[in-house]
Amino acid sequence: MNVLVTDAGFAADDWTTGFVAAAERAANDCSAAALDLASDADPADLVECLEKTAMIRIDFPSFADGRGFTIAAQLRHMGFVGRLRARGHVIADQYAMARRAGFDEVEISDDLAARQPEPQWLARADWRAHDYQARLRG
Repeated sequence: MNVLVTDAGFAADDWTTGFVAAAERAANDCSAAALDLASDADPADLVECLEKTAMIRIDFPSFADGRGFTIAAQLRHMGFVGRLRARGHVIADQYAMARRAGFDEVEISDDLAARQPEPQWLARADWRAHDYQARLRG
C-alpha cells in the first residue's frame, strides 16, 4: 500500500483506474486516463495527449534526483491542468518544492510514512507562505 500526501495530510489513494507507462504506449495513443512517467522522460512527447489525460504520475527513484520537479514544471507550462502526482522517494522536506513545481500530491510508501509521519509533512503544507521570496518581501 501507499499513502498520498496532500496539503490536508495523509490520505488513501482514491485513483482506481490504473496507470499506463508513458514509455510503453503507442505513438500518439492518448487513450490512457493516467500516465506513469519515468524521471528521464521528455514531457514534449506528451504534448498531443495533455488535454485527454486526467493524471500524470512522475517517478522519483531517489530523493536526490530532482528531475521530476523540472518535468512537473514543464508539464504545467505546457498547459497540463490535470492531476499531477509525485511518486517514490520524495521526503517531507521536499513537499513545498513539489507543490511549487506543480504537483498536486505526493505518493509515498507506508515505510516512508512511518519514518516521516504526517506532522512532518503538515509542517510544510503551507508551501505558499514559506518560500524565500515571501521572506524577502516580509
